[in-house]
Amino acid sequence: MSNVIKLKKGLNIPLQGEAEKTMKKASPSQTYAIKPTDFPGLTPKLSVKEGATVKAGSPLFYDKSNPEVKFTSPVSGEVVAVVRGERRRILEVVVKADNEIVYEEFQKGSPSSLKREEIKESLLTSGLWPMLKMRPYGIVARPADTPKDIFISCFDSAPLASDYEFVLAEEQKHFQVGIDALSKLTDGSVHLGLPADSSNKMFGAIQGVKTTKFSGPHPAGNVGVQIAHISPINKGDIYWTIAPQDVVNIGRLFEKGIYDAKRVIALTGSPLKSPEYVETLIGANISSVMQESIDAENNRIISGDVLTGTQVEIDGHMSFYSNQVTILPEGNYYEMFGWALPGLGKFSPSRTFFSWLGSKARKFTMDTNFHGEERAFVVTGEYEKVLPMDILPVQLFKSILVNDIDKMEQLGIYEVIEEDIALCEYVCTSKIDIQKILRDGINTMIKELG
Repeated sequence: MSNVIKLKKGLNIPLQGEAEKTMKKASPSQTYAIKPTDFPGLTPKLSVKEGATVKAGSPLFYDKSNPEVKFTSPVSGEVVAVVRGERRRILEVVVKADNEIVYEEFQKGSPSSLKREEIKESLLTSGLWPMLKMRPYGIVARPADTPKDIFISCFDSAPLASDYEFVLAEEQKHFQVGIDALSKLTDGSVHLGLPADSSNKMFGAIQGVKTTKFSGPHPAGNVGVQIAHISPINKGDIYWTIAPQDVVNIGRLFEKGIYDAKRVIALTGSPLKSPEYVETLIGANISSVMQESIDAENNRIISGDVLTGTQVEIDGHMSFYSNQVTILPEGNYYEMFGWALPGLGKFSPSRTFFSWLGSKARKFTMDTNFHGEERAFVVTGEYEKVLPMDILPVQLFKSILVNDIDKMEQLGIYEVIEEDIALCEYVCTSKIDIQKILRDGINTMIKELG
């Protein structure tokens, strides 16, 4: 029987625009892109030039620090652009897709009959290795490490997030094969974090794992929060994490011997008439997954959820780890004396407006307006109400600002990445970009301590 951990701290943001549980196939995307900027701390080195012909699974670039970690094309076709930014930094490698995908062939077979090094080699050569992230730091896992445990959160509690039980309802076989492969990579256990209020029909049937159920508001579904309550990270500990759809990708690799980059996306947001799920491939063009036209000038497109996602243009490409696209109305307006109005249509976690008197099931249409500007960093006690972890967030962020590494360690920087403290940024009365502050601190830790 699974343990149940009840979390009281956190916040569910009641956004309108949840995806209906209907599945469609996206239109074929003409181009796909892999973006080095999706991988914190990565220094990419190109493996191809513009004009090169690639197959699905052919390397596009690799990690300069760990050359065996390759980032491969999700489709076959021609490399049509290497987009660069300031100082010639590589922003994305764009591949124009063939009408019919041709795949590189990799080793296949039952993971239970393969050795650890053979499984590692398959993941590295196929380009599936970057799906494994390392805690602490939230960077791509290092092949030389052996993790203490591997954690997988089987539910996402972020606003309008995908329902994995629906998305992977027909993928139990591939998920189990993926779990069998991951089990070979650790001397410890593979942990599944399950929602306490669900039947867990698919995930509950998986063998060879330890399961723990979680109840409570967001961020109960964050794998970092789950690790903190099952096995808190101490200095020197290394855990790996991976998303459920990526486990399925690994299962398909060992079943079929190809890099099948299938990805189910939840199209969400209040501007959409019919929010729904669509099936596409990693790195697809945004316009190909949109099932209806939207006013791109007055709406913001986010690859990911509203707390941690990345803004993209309608002709841009999805991020590597995204399984959600969110559309929000732009908040490009000025509201005079907005703070003095009743705000009956505004959601307010601090109960500043009278909207809290209504039904708790009510959903709100929200936009991107900050309703204020950045101010001095003050102690309000709001961060602690939405962070169900045993750390002092304000003190941690201030230790990062003064670059005090000893204090960062003592205050728990090993336990958190951006997604874990995203709600702190949402409720921040000072409008501080604390996700950027945290990443700066993590980069300092990597630079100084490795």
